[in-house]
Amino acid sequence: MSATTAANLRHDWTPAEVKALFQQPFNDLLFQAQTVHRAHFDANRVQVSTLLSIKTGACPEDCKYCPQSGHYNTGLDKEKLMEVQKVLEAAAEAKAIGSTRFCMGAAWKHPSAKDMPYVLKMVEGVKALGLETCMTLGKLSKEQTQALAEAGLDYYNHNLDTSPEFYGNIITTRTYSERLETLAHVRESGMKICSGGILGMGESLDDRAGLLIQLANLPEHPESVPINMLVKVQGTPLADEQDVDPFDFIRMLAVARIMMPKSHVRLSAGREAMNEQMQALAFFAGANSIFYGEKLLTTANPQADKDMQLFARLGIKPEERQEHADEVHQAAIEQALTEQRDSQLFYNAAV
Repeated sequence: MSATTAANLRHDWTPAEVKALFQQPFNDLLFQAQTVHRAHFDANRVQVSTLLSIKTGACPEDCKYCPQSGHYNTGLDKEKLMEVQKVLEAAAEAKAIGSTRFCMGAAWKHPSAKDMPYVLKMVEGVKALGLETCMTLGKLSKEQTQALAEAGLDYYNHNLDTSPEFYGNIITTRTYSERLETLAHVRESGMKICSGGILGMGESLDDRAGLLIQLANLPEHPESVPINMLVKVQGTPLADEQDVDPFDFIRMLAVARIMMPKSHVRLSAGREAMNEQMQALAFFAGANSIFYGEKLLTTANPQADKDMQLFARLGIKPEERQEHADEVHQAAIEQALTEQRDSQLFYNAAV
């Protein structure tokens, strides 16, 4: 199959086709992915997001990878929903260091009626700062989805995590069909979808292919596809899983890029364990989105100044928001990155 053919949007991928992509020689796969990527994106721009945990711990779900699950003892402190003003202060800091999207995550099975007004105020406030907004709150009803859309939420994150066949080995408190139902509600409301999965949970190649098939064969591709590498946390059932082979992880990014040509493929959790060479290869394979900052919810992430330095070495620049896609706005972002390098927003390894 040629790169030109692969660049066409498809929603009818078969397991045999996807496995054939994975099994290509590594150089051929990356060449195809890079060709597809350049047909739809600037290869030297990466979308930058910041993720904040607005409610931490005591989640009733039993996701075996998650330190926030109330089913496991990981030593994580339980916290109530953050105050709206504190969330907005964090969003302003994120904007100052160059993020264009602010993502807010709550450890819930689903948002409660009493918490929704505060959540909606967060969306409205972050939107007013000029940032794109994203949330992950668990399962949503149609009414909740519509309320979030009306408040100005741009993206809703709801990962499928893995294939339908392997899913029951990882989560038993929510069905795969419920996850797909939430994605359908999000799409119907007019919001954009952020949905991906995790590598390193003991899944097979068939499961990795199956996850991408579920995403690519949706009526519309998710606008954002986070590919996570398991962050192993003591106390969770997956703490002793084998490490993901770096080349296998890059293959996953490349196949995702080929199958969903116009989606942003996000190099997500697990970057702390990736060296600069692996991250550079990930960008070449078609990853063009990252989380930026010191934490992803409760686990470590490369510090923002390290990301800035890597971007400079690779000749990569942050992708600007489309509605502000002018040279002045872009220059302001890049100037902010430089000015904030030595500020208190960054972790200083010398201290």
